[in-house]
Amino acid sequence: MIAGLYIHGQSALHRAAAGAKILAMVALGTGVFLIPDWPVVAFVLATVLLLYPVSGFGPRIMWAQIKPILWLLVIFFAVQLWLNDWQAGLLVITRIAAIVMFASLVTLTTKTSDLLASLERAMQPLRPIGVNPEKVSLAISMVLRFIPVISTVASEIRDAQRARGLDRSIIAMVVPLIIRTLKMADDVADAIDARSFD
Repeated sequence: MIAGLYIHGQSALHRAAAGAKILAMVALGTGVFLIPDWPVVAFVLATVLLLYPVSGFGPRIMWAQIKPILWLLVIFFAVQLWLNDWQAGLLVITRIAAIVMFASLVTLTTKTSDLLASLERAMQPLRPIGVNPEKVSLAISMVLRFIPVISTVASEIRDAQRARGLDRSIIAMVVPLIIRTLKMADDVADAIDARSFD
């Protein structure tokens, strides 16, 4: 199971307009960062998780969405625990988890073409000030397609470092991941430039 790819269904969320789901995602992403109390954000996260079975997705699919970022959540919690306290740590990771899980739910219930078409329509008024909706749409499309690729790369690096006995080293995991991600981004940018995309 690859996180964040459309799965056909007949739920209310599947039938909802792509634009409405994008607006809801923006509202949730903004809202959780305005909420200062982790129990409230945890309630938001619980509500998002309840939307999965309502939309026809079981625990296996839910786990596939959160699994790739678990190690990041652990790092963020540890940093906040060191700098502040455990409550600050819970606030940070529940915010991130809520956003990731809802964004994944949107991509699971919405075809990428519908998402991009909605974004292009929404950005048309910005064309006179120099914004190219098609180029922004392409960039977002590439991000969505690279999420599962980066997840796969992270798993490969983790397995390789575990074989070397470095599975407990954060630096041994993060540095190669950043380098390979930047290399992929450069390759994609070169490919777009070679095709003279405008």
